[in-house]
Amino acid sequence: MARDNTQTDLHLPRHIAVVMDGNGRWARKRGMPRQFGHRSGVKAVRAIVRRCGELGIEHLTLFAFSSENWSRPQEEVTGLMKLFLDALQREVAELHENDVRLKFVGDLSRLSDRLQAGMADAEQLTADNTGLALQIAVGYGGRWDIVNACQRVAEQVQAGELDPADIDETSIDCSLALGDCPDPDLMIRTGGEKRISNFLLWQFAYTEFLFSDVLWPDFDAAALDASLQEFANRHRRFGGVRTLPTEEVG
Repeated sequence: MARDNTQTDLHLPRHIAVVMDGNGRWARKRGMPRQFGHRSGVKAVRAIVRRCGELGIEHLTLFAFSSENWSRPQEEVTGLMKLFLDALQREVAELHENDVRLKFVGDLSRLSDRLQAGMADAEQLTADNTGLALQIAVGYGGRWDIVNACQRVAEQVQAGELDPADIDETSIDCSLALGDCPDPDLMIRTGGEKRISNFLLWQFAYTEFLFSDVLWPDFDAAALDASLQEFANRHRRFGGVRTLPTEEVG
């Protein structure tokens, strides 16, 4: 994947997280079933992954299916699971060719054995790639993630590997689903809604949020570039105070 140097003057995020919202509404506007929107959303995924690779973004985490999405109509859930499997079979080879490292995060136990096996194969195939790290959140919930991390820490304490007095933020952070990634610098949610929907609750402590009215199937490389431009214009203080140049003070 060729590197694009046209935005090297921007301060780019290391890690972008995306809530891909609006597939259903996009399809409804066209008089089509929701599944049509989900399939069209895959094209947007392909475009954003490619653009992140061109820009040298290190990590991209996509919220594909939340723990709450299991409550959707069975027909839609079944269609989404089939779409995941089809996309795996169709896209993994190209991702591998483009040096993308793929990882699935979330409670995968409710997925079919065939889908779990396909995910494991994709992770194994791309494990040694050194380009964009692409995390796909499936059956994921931020509260589930924190509870799961606490259970892992408790197991370490029970095994005598960790003293309770030594439990700190790092202990929890390393036990989370994205424990090997830096926290997201930028979270983009498409579709016009302004909430995070139980996504990466721990990791979003100092993330910049950007809410786009663009429905996910229409979110393309140009829309991502516009989001990155806005991110570059923000001043992240991490709880501190922004220091102004001397000539601006007064």
